Amino acid sequence: MALALATNLSAGLTVGQTPEEAAAALIAPADPAIAKGLEYLAEIQLADGSFGDRGRRMGRNPAIVALGGMAFLASGSTPDRGPYGENIERCVDFLCEHTLPSGFIAVDGATSHGPMYGHGFATLFLAEAYGMSPRDDLRDKLTSAVQLIVAAQNPEGGWRYQPTPTDADISVTICQIMALRAARNAGIHVPSATVERCIDYVKRCQTADGGFGYTTQDKRSQFPRSAAGVVALYSAGVYEGDALDAGLAYLDRQLPVGARANRGGHFYYGHYYAVQAMWQAGGGRWATWYPAIRDLLVRSQGIDGSWQDGNGPAYATAMACVILQTPNNVVPIFQR
Repeated sequence: MALALATNLSAGLTVGQTPEEAAAALIAPADPAIAKGLEYLAEIQLADGSFGDRGRRMGRNPAIVALGGMAFLASGSTPDRGPYGENIERCVDFLCEHTLPSGFIAVDGATSHGPMYGHGFATLFLAEAYGMSPRDDLRDKLTSAVQLIVAAQNPEGGWRYQPTPTDADISVTICQIMALRAARNAGIHVPSATVERCIDYVKRCQTADGGFGYTTQDKRSQFPRSAAGVVALYSAGVYEGDALDAGLAYLDRQLPVGARANRGGHFYYGHYYAVQAMWQAGGGRWATWYPAIRDLLVRSQGIDGSWQDGNGPAYATAMACVILQTPNNVVPIFQR
């Protein structure tokens, strides 16, 4: 009994609190910011499901449309249900419309130099949407998108910028393995061998300090890619072991307070994965990490409800809203 009580307290629970009550208390200081952020995203979403951001080019990128959809899902809305149900449905329709016969999700004129990023995020979102609102047409699109990911895995076990099995890096690999995990959760077949090869690749990217390098050759650990590496292991079904312990210990040293709270490169990308890593780890790690990033994001929100980043406000705002809503525990891929 005493051990159970100590565990609950370390996870942010007070005596007599349910997990749901503890989550609500954690999120409460960010509730106004979340509401303003979601309203901002809804206001800039266009009729076709994309977002009116930076001359529309960036707002039509599949990754940004998918992240906007994930932010709405994390609030508890589902396709066509809830305050943002229509917004979610628009995101689904846009991504389905831009799924090529090959299964590749791409938008002419709005795809970055690394289109597999967009494909991975889009496949992840479509898998979550399909699990909440099964549609035959969506299942077909999702299945083809998953098959493309499986076929694009390179001999090392990872993925890179293009939908071809020629190269790999940790940042693209995390997008694909999360998409595959979400698809498998939704009932889409994912070969076990694909997952096993991915685990091996991610572990070979780990560095001596517990962080993760960009590739198996570039072993320079950095916070964003290290957070991604830890979540890649979780997404692949690795919940314990030396690699995970070392990765979490590395992230412990990156707590966003003081000098480490600076808004460095890939800020939102790194914290999108870091908050997932700490949520999965739970206990004292989660109880320490979430309030730190919550307060940092609340302080940095703009008057109009947006957050800003070099990739545009739609991207930053969607990422911030996903991060802040993690304790809601309503999107399957983010659940413990």
